[in-house]
Amino acid sequence: MKRLLTAVVIAASATVSWADGLKSLEAFMKNSQAGRAEFTQAVTAPSKDGQPPRTKNSSGQFEFQRPGKFRFVYTKPFEQTIVADGKTLWLYDADLNQVTQRPQAQALGSTPAAILASANDLKALSADFDLQSAPEQDGLQWVQASPKDKNGQLKSVRVGFAADGQLSALDILDSFGQRSLIRFSQLQTQASLPASTFEFKVPAGADVLKQ
Repeated sequence: MKRLLTAVVIAASATVSWADGLKSLEAFMKNSQAGRAEFTQAVTAPSKDGQPPRTKNSSGQFEFQRPGKFRFVYTKPFEQTIVADGKTLWLYDADLNQVTQRPQAQALGSTPAAILASANDLKALSADFDLQSAPEQDGLQWVQASPKDKNGQLKSVRVGFAADGQLSALDILDSFGQRSLIRFSQLQTQASLPASTFEFKVPAGADVLKQ
């Protein structure tokens, strides 16, 4: 009986802990209208032909402002910039001096960017994702977001929050089995960001590809 009671208590505690994930996501979307952070990203491709999985690491800065504006600046190992200005998504590869331009509405519906910057609340986010709290792992509270569009390249994304409710990680799995783990640090929310942060100017001489 004592062992059964212990199991029930543990299960109940786990349920409460898991539920905090959705609460943290809801609070983040409600209270974080703008912000900036440093990030590291590890992209791991699935094993192929018996070879072990390979991981590529990168890092940079991330800024966002709701609704629908963000900037990812990759500084290592290569310089790349991704900007969403509310209407257009811009991708700039500095090495190639090439810009890819596409309508933002078509590009961001069922993507992790919608979680970070596009939707203002859980109801809006639920239009594109099935959301549920996930077990605590690595000291973080997680939310599992599964896109309702099963034909897209995104298979699932987990959003991780620290005990204080701060956004800490994104764990992204695409339809090809590639996993991207993004960890955020030095997150500053409610920051006042100038409008120019989300303006993209095509560099001189750059090729522009419209999609």
